Amino acid sequence: MSKIKQVFQNTDVHKALVTYITAGDPNLETTLELMHSLAANGADIIELGVPFSDPMSDGPTIQRAAERALANGVSLADVLETVRRFRQSNQSTPVVLMGYLNPIHKMGYEPFARAAKEAGVDGVLTVDSPIETVAPLHNALKAAGLDTIFLVAPTTGEARMAEIAKLASGFVYYVSLKGVTGSASLNTAEVAEKVAVLRRHVPLPICVGFGISDAESARQIAAVADGVVIGSRIVKEIEANPGREVEAAGKLVKSLKEAI
Repeated sequence: MSKIKQVFQNTDVHKALVTYITAGDPNLETTLELMHSLAANGADIIELGVPFSDPMSDGPTIQRAAERALANGVSLADVLETVRRFRQSNQSTPVVLMGYLNPIHKMGYEPFARAAKEAGVDGVLTVDSPIETVAPLHNALKAAGLDTIFLVAPTTGEARMAEIAKLASGFVYYVSLKGVTGSASLNTAEVAEKVAVLRRHVPLPICVGFGISDAESARQIAAVADGVVIGSRIVKEIEANPGREVEAAGKLVKSLKEAI
């Protein structure tokens, strides 16, 4: 059983807290410390962003994080090495790489899948890999025993939901609003309606992200979803607390976990 599946089958975890940070922001050593802090303060799954120069789905906060990481020269290989180091003392917290197809394509799908598995990655979410073209990556990940996480948008129709369900594993990430990460117009009632429709087609756990910025919004989303994804809010906390990133992010994550 995958680590991701175990999270949602764990009776002690009523709702999963999925936390996102960008690898290499502000640097790789701090990223490693942040990963341990997130896990220690209640993160059930860690999404580790692979920095990319053209992050089409990310808002200004995560764009700046990616820019800082790229300025540090952080590569996909560096991200995998950071996961490997994390696994030296944490074997239980699932790690999902989130990013874009270009760096993976450059490495090669099968070499990437093997390297990710060896490093200790549990799942991969590529924002710009729709179901029509995902087969080469999906097949490589499946062969390596890694989960393929898919996004579902507010505009996704039911027929497409059913197609996504055929390929997805681990969990499905429902994007709670039309826009980029960090947007603020969250409508919990609309999310609840869409999640209910999605459940008719997808047997996997459903995690909701985008626009969740505080404990109250996290609590509201947790009431209708299996997991809550927090990204921009954590990255913003890291950006605002130079030299105190680990402490600040850990404190925030603890409050979010308590809320859900």
